[in-house]
Amino acid sequence: MSGSTAVAVDALLAGKARAYTRPGTSSAIDKRPLAGAVRIGELGIEGDEQGDLRVHGGVDKAVHHYAFDHYATWREDLGALPMLEAPGAFGENISTRGLTEADVCLGDRFALGSALLEVSQGRQPCWKLNDRFGVADMARRVQATGRTGWYYRVLQPGTARAGDMLALAERPHPGWTLQRLGVLLYQRVLDPDQLEPALALPLVPSHRKLIERRLEQGAVEDWSRRVDGPSGR
Repeated sequence: MSGSTAVAVDALLAGKARAYTRPGTSSAIDKRPLAGAVRIGELGIEGDEQGDLRVHGGVDKAVHHYAFDHYATWREDLGALPMLEAPGAFGENISTRGLTEADVCLGDRFALGSALLEVSQGRQPCWKLNDRFGVADMARRVQATGRTGWYYRVLQPGTARAGDMLALAERPHPGWTLQRLGVLLYQRVLDPDQLEPALALPLVPSHRKLIERRLEQGAVEDWSRRVDGPSGR
């Protein structure tokens, strides 16, 4: 991948927070395509919402990108689910083809329309994917496969529309693809020789704390509440 690499944005999407499947929960995971010019601000796409602001949204999770490239593989895994026929199944705000976690590095900066986005972290899938797809271990599958998607922070607000190019503008950490970082985080790595170099990266606080805790305790964290849900089912 080079600094001239660009892919077309197939869809920009947003959703409203609504009551979700489990009592007392809400979600805006059901994203729908937007027509025309779309405003992208510091907290993401104008009109987009999050159901639980404790774990979703904010400046480091302002915009969620999911590769439509993965949809065909999910159809092979799960069958011909109607929601896998068009972008939005994974709650993404940006859908493209030709760019995956193997191609994108932490800290990459992309121009989109008049906005400038920076890759802030890979997505940590949660239990709401289980309910959305009707697959009890969907979040665990997303995590294990590395087909997680990723988030951007918005360095320069602006406007964009479907069909615009998402163009790589800067790559400060070329050795750290999201795929590599995902293996480090999700394959239960405890080797200090692999973990310590990652601390030189501009990690979000939760990922930095995770790695530091592994180095201190020599143990991996419990993901069950995040991936299985508050009821444990």
